[in-house]
Amino acid sequence: MSARLDVPSEAEALDAYSESVIHVADVLSPSVANLQVLARRRDGRRVPAGAGSGIVLTADGFLLTSAHVVSGHTRPSRSRGVAAFTDGGEMGFSVVGADPFTDLAVLRCDEGDLAPAALGDATKLRAGQLVVAIGNPHGFAGSVTAGVVSALGRSLPTRSSGVVRRIDDVIQTDAALNPGNSGGALADHRGTVVGVNTAVAGVGLGLAVPINTATRGIIGALMTHGEVRRGYLGLAGAARPLPARARTAWSGEGCIEVVEVVLGSPAAAAGIREGDLIIDVGHRRMESVADLQALLQHEIIGTRLSVSLLRDGRERQMLVVPVDLRTVSADI
Repeated sequence: MSARLDVPSEAEALDAYSESVIHVADVLSPSVANLQVLARRRDGRRVPAGAGSGIVLTADGFLLTSAHVVSGHTRPSRSRGVAAFTDGGEMGFSVVGADPFTDLAVLRCDEGDLAPAALGDATKLRAGQLVVAIGNPHGFAGSVTAGVVSALGRSLPTRSSGVVRRIDDVIQTDAALNPGNSGGALADHRGTVVGVNTAVAGVGLGLAVPINTATRGIIGALMTHGEVRRGYLGLAGAARPLPARARTAWSGEGCIEVVEVVLGSPAAAAGIREGDLIIDVGHRRMESVADLQALLQHEIIGTRLSVSLLRDGRERQMLVVPVDLRTVSADI
């Protein structure tokens, strides 16, 4: 006679991993909307023009999404689409503003009384950490996938008005992302949003724009002014450890490695090259790309900034003058 196998209860079957994912889904799903973007035809009718996801920022109706979700629909209007929520509620939204260079956009719903998501801090993430993605892939509302942070500090190419830029410090995850996830939430185990899902780079490779001090400033500018005015240097960088031989002269352990310099840009004019290690800009210590982004605010435009960098193991001094990003033309 075979021994009787005891079937574990549902509570026993749920391990810590499952419980964490369920917690995030319970907390965050009401704060993620399914977006249907509409375009006006010449006859005045509105027709479907795209889809994606959005994250509730405030109870009175502000949403955060990816700029490419509403690409071509970035000027404020009475209605640019419909936001649908997991409780069955639907409401129209308009575009408040978009920043294609970080692939972030802010929307405003026609109604309020929404459940805002809590924004976290992506700078505290570590490779291997659990993350949960919530969005609307292929229109399947409230879909939940889980994975880990595969890598940090990635760069994502983006294009606006023919100008190619890179979004720095992007989060790489293996949480399954599909078309329609863009603009949705990437959250930590507490259910706080640490990234905005923006792209699927390949099988098992998703990317998200991080929530950090720089992106919080961009979100605030979009909510208040509908645009972001910032300084532009024309370089893409990635955080890396400061070489040991330089640590006696400089505090801190990190620096920014230049991975690309745009031809004709202020960085190129200053003589900055790929492979340079930037340590200090404008007498501010640079240990991450976020440090540089925080510096390049509108008040820095036109200012001569000193740059301390390492090239071939030797320290060099440069002068660079940021320009207004809005004036950067497609032929740069």
